[in-house]
This record gives sequence, structure tokens and C-alpha cells, in this order.
Amino acid sequence: MKSVTQETKRIWDLPTRIFHWLLVGAFILVWLSQGDDRYLDIHVFAGYLILGLFLFRIGWGVFGSYYACFNRFACGWRTVWHYLTTLLTPQRQYFIGHNPIGGWAIFILLGLGLLVTLTGLLTLGGEERHGPLAGLISFAWGDIWHECHEILAWLMLGLVGIHISGVLVESFLHQENLIKAMITGNKVTSVDTTSVSNHSLLAISLILIVLISSGSYFRGYFTQTPEHPYLPFIGPPLPDNTTWREVCGECHLAYHPTLLPARSWQRMLNEQHQHFEEDLDLDAETLAELRQFASDNAAETHLTEPAWQIEQTTPLNQAPLRITETAYWQEQHEEIPKQIWQQPLVKSKSHCNACHLDAEQGTFEDAAMRLPKNIDSSQLSTKPH
Repeated sequence: MKSVTQETKRIWDLPTRIFHWLLVGAFILVWLSQGDDRYLDIHVFAGYLILGLFLFRIGWGVFGSYYACFNRFACGWRTVWHYLTTLLTPQRQYFIGHNPIGGWAIFILLGLGLLVTLTGLLTLGGEERHGPLAGLISFAWGDIWHECHEILAWLMLGLVGIHISGVLVESFLHQENLIKAMITGNKVTSVDTTSVSNHSLLAISLILIVLISSGSYFRGYFTQTPEHPYLPFIGPPLPDNTTWREVCGECHLAYHPTLLPARSWQRMLNEQHQHFEEDLDLDAETLAELRQFASDNAAETHLTEPAWQIEQTTPLNQAPLRITETAYWQEQHEEIPKQIWQQPLVKSKSHCNACHLDAEQGTFEDAAMRLPKNIDSSQLSTKPH
């Protein structure tokens, strides 16, 4: 009987392997950073990286090496069904490259991944006013796309779980380490095939692009100073008014009009002689200027995400005089322990700039939140906006 010769063959080229493990890292990063506004910039970076990797894989699936090309593992559902029904029988088929179900998983993963990143961009443009779609989508639609983004992300997580399970099952049934093969690129096989080219130059280029892009994206963290901290997401400057800043900033932070509905500001100015136990004693001209600025830039204008949220969650029959009385503010801060507000660097609930680096500007970007150094972040549960 003729013996079967086992030889080591390179099946997965270096660009394919780098793509795979960069995608694994980006996927882990995107899940670790989701749900916490303070890490939004990391989440967005991981999303951009995933999108770039998927676009690369689509190109490599057309022009890449033998086993990386789509036409090597594209097949119909009958082939997939036959593979599945014979998987646990002696008649099961062995594929040195992607098996039929693995090939389908790649196509579904690419399609689903593109939808996840697209809805992420729509969410970023709508809710955060950032990214290539900034300002093209309303906050309301941004909120809808956010829900779609989360649903698709969970579906993708489920698909990844199925993929990992399939790898483990396939490794057991065929007694080969598929994870190791995706690291080294090699398989020991009796199949008559030729090792693929490693395409090292392309692989090095791919790594350099990722490193340069990462450095460019996060460069602000390396150049920031205590006086000028880095704010990764800064929205367009809000309308400003010198009189507003002078009058309101005389006793406290000059809260931007976007943080309350117009009816709240009108009520506040109507009661200027009893302004939280103070008499503002404003002349008619100053009062008229403040009324106009407040009316033109109140929460109803939806100039920022907090403005939209406050307008949406404040009943029309209510005109709160304090930002801390709004349902949105209370929801965002409900899990902050009482002792946090008593910290020397926080002082009170009205001291917004203790944690919000852009409080003076009034934008209150998610990624502009920083906890004072003496506060343990484990005490907090920061909700996404």
C-alpha cells in the first residue's frame, strides 16, 4: 500500500493573517469601549479600523492569493447543506482552505460588518455631529440608527461566536490546529497543492498604514498639556453672546441656552427680581438682549445632542429653572453616589466643568468627560447619551 506523504504548505498568506488578527483585536476593542461615553473616541477608532479592514479584505478577495480569493470558496447552499449533513460521518469532506460553511460565514461577516460600520457612521453623524456624515442626519434619525447599530452589532457577535465554534469543531474532527494555521500560515497536508506567496511587502504596508493612522488619530493625547487637555470630539462652536456671559457668569458658569427650553429661560428672566434669592436688576435693553439670545439658542434649536435630549424629555407643561431638574440630566447622573458631589473638586451638581472639559463652550461632548483625579471611576456608571 502506497504511503501518504504529509507536507507543510503555506495556505494563508501574511496579509490574510494580519487582516484576521487585526480584525480580532479591533473587534475586542470595539466591544470593550462600547457603552461608556468616556471611551467613545476609542470605539470610533476601532470602528474605522474594522471598516478599513473589511474594505481591504474585499479587495484581497478579488486580487489576493489562491486561497484568499472569493472564487475559491464561493458556493451554493446545496454544497453547504451537503457539507453539514456529512460533517459527523466518515464521508465528511476535507478542505485545505475555507470549507463551504466557513466561506459563507466570511461573506455574511463582511456584509454584516459593513452594515454595522455604516450604521455606526450614521449614528456618529447624527448623534455626535462628527465623522463624514456630520450634520447630514438629525438627532432623531441618529437615535434610530443607534438602535439599528446595536442590534446589528449583537448579530455580528453571535456570528463570531458561531465562527469560533466552527473552528474548534473543525479542528477536532480533522485533527488539525486551525488557530495555529492562521498564525503561521502553514498546514501539514497530503493535498497536492503549492504554497502561496507570502506577499510580505503588502503585509508590511498594511501594518504601516494601521500604525500611521493610529498615531494620527490619537496624536492629541501625546501633545496635550494640563492647561490644554485634548478633546477628541469638538462640535461646531455654539453661538455666543458677551452680555450673556457677563451677566450669567458673574455668579456661576454661564450655562449655554441650549441646556434648557426657551420657556424656562423666559420664566427665569420674567422672575429676574427673584432669581434664586437674588435680584438681577437688569435694565430693559439688557433684558431684551438676553431674551433674544436665549430664545434663538434654547434646547428647541437642537444645536447639540444634550439640547435635543432635554427638549425631547421635558414635558411641554414644565419649565424647569435648573438644569439639574430636567429628566435628561437626572437620568445621566442618577448612578453617581452622593459622596462624589461632595468632593472638593466637584463641590456641587452645578459645577459642570469639574467633569466636562467643554462646559464653558456648552457642547458637553461625550468624549470630553474627565473625572477629577481624586475620584475612583469604579464608583461611577456612566450612561451613553
